[in-house]
Amino acid sequence: MSFEFPGAVPEIPVSDLKAAVAYYENNLGFSIDWGGESGGIAGISKGQCRMFLTNNAFREHYHNAGPVLVWLNLGSKEQVNELFGLWSASQAKIVSAPESKPWGLYEFTAADPDGNLFRVFYDFTTPEREGNI
Repeated sequence: MSFEFPGAVPEIPVSDLKAAVAYYENNLGFSIDWGGESGGIAGISKGQCRMFLTNNAFREHYHNAGPVLVWLNLGSKEQVNELFGLWSASQAKIVSAPESKPWGLYEFTAADPDGNLFRVFYDFTTPEREGNI
């Protein structure tokens, strides 16, 4: 296979699509691109990050359920700290503050009202790992 995959688009299971759309827009800063309660799915985005929010009826066919964990890879520790500050100020549910982890990531964790988690990180050891491969 010689082609590259595009960015993955996770499906985030939510119990109340209208409330979730409001939270993702008002607390996490995502744009609502399309969809809503009538179809059971909404497309959201911020920059190159795209996700789908889906209600129980939409997910019934595949039986997929949450909560899920989504990793957001930012470009620097400063960006991680900036996003932490923005989400904290907007009353997003913060699970853990930014810190350097022994596995080489600088990260914090946030949650949505359904318990879906976002691990926001910067991989500060990739250059060292690339030299050791």
